[in-house]
Amino acid sequence: MTDKKWAYEDLADGVSIDLGPKQVTAAEIIEFASEFDAQPMHLDEEAGKASILGGLSASGWHTCSMFMRMMCDAFLLDSTSQGAPGIEYARWKKPVLAGDTLSGRSTVVGRRLSKSRPELGFVTFRHELFNQKNENVFELENTGMFLTREAVA
Repeated sequence: MTDKKWAYEDLADGVSIDLGPKQVTAAEIIEFASEFDAQPMHLDEEAGKASILGGLSASGWHTCSMFMRMMCDAFLLDSTSQGAPGIEYARWKKPVLAGDTLSGRSTVVGRRLSKSRPELGFVTFRHELFNQKNENVFELENTGMFLTREAVA
């Protein structure tokens, strides 16, 4: 039997896994933006304040990356994950600003075994991140692929 905590069987409908916390720093916002999304509101505090975002703001792609790390730390690295075929949607609902603390949850909203590979299950999650004011800043829904315990025994 696998020593992983999370296999397909463990990810039943309604299971919710806590994510975070993750402190967001100005330095990491600027570092990410410098390489991947060099828009002024992600590189400079004054430009961020002058924008509709209200301050130095993480790129939405940076928010996705932080979420991915939080999910890896919370459960994915301790699972039978085989990756994912894609995402259904991602929504950046509020700016993630320097100094914010993110937390959240991944909730199973559906699952099924593969018809062609019964050792593999598809698990659909709704992921949400919140800032320290409990404002929803990010949502993502995707389906991940997880091996059954029998398959890894």
